[in-house]
Amino acid sequence: MLKSMTGFGRGEAADEKLKINVEMKAVNHRYLDLGIKMPRKLNLYETVVRSVLKEYVQRGKVDVYVSYEEFADHSVKLKYNQTIAQEYMNICRKMQDEFDLIQDASVSMLMRLPEVVSVEQDADDDETIEHLLREALHQACRGFVAAREKEGEHLKADLITKLDHMMLLVEKVEERSPQVVAEYRKKLTEKVQELLADNSMDENRILTEVTIFADKICVDEETVRLKAHINSMKDMLLSGGFIGRKLDFVAQEMNREANTTLSKCNDLETSAIAIELKTEIEKVREQIQNIE
Repeated sequence: MLKSMTGFGRGEAADEKLKINVEMKAVNHRYLDLGIKMPRKLNLYETVVRSVLKEYVQRGKVDVYVSYEEFADHSVKLKYNQTIAQEYMNICRKMQDEFDLIQDASVSMLMRLPEVVSVEQDADDDETIEHLLREALHQACRGFVAAREKEGEHLKADLITKLDHMMLLVEKVEERSPQVVAEYRKKLTEKVQELLADNSMDENRILTEVTIFADKICVDEETVRLKAHINSMKDMLLSGGFIGRKLDFVAQEMNREANTTLSKCNDLETSAIAIELKTEIEKVREQIQNIE
């Protein structure tokens, strides 16, 4: 199936401790250019992200955003340090005895003292993180590819319409060529007759001049190649796959043939058709830049 290089996808995976979100978007690019942004904590999984993306994407500038959220009731716990608490109480008793003070230590006071109660974060399981990351990535990539395929179908329909119009223009050039030669022969004959007046006219000489002119403006080779390129491009569009670079090459060849046709034109009507043909080719080339 034909794919556009523009697309967007989103994925999410979670367990009781952690949730990972992945968002990705892309625009056209000559090669595959991956831009990955993720929290520092997940940096060691960048190779995982790249390997998954390359399963789905061949070309395009792809930006990927990875975020994660930890659930506090699972990822954080309180730790009671009994040894430090005992040290605090020993000092309190010593101060009580030395200065004849009233012992007023309470549990709430003791908990507020440094290091008696500390907050600890559970160490996340690397395999679990990687599993969730892969799940979110695959989900985002599937949505991303679906968006690209949908856009690719629109591109295909538009390009085929343009190619059909280009084929009509090439056929018009072919139809016009013999008319141009006939008109040239008529004008040449009338001019010679006007110059010679009553003198006899050399028909063979006129025929030679017409033949030279016809050879000079002949675009048969160009139109045959243009038709072949148009049909080849339509076949590739219908077959689908990663054909963006091939289409771009064919479009360049089509443009070359159109330029040659225009340079050979010695007729305003044919020139107008050739200019319209070049315009359509440029439109096709612009559209092709968005195909993977």
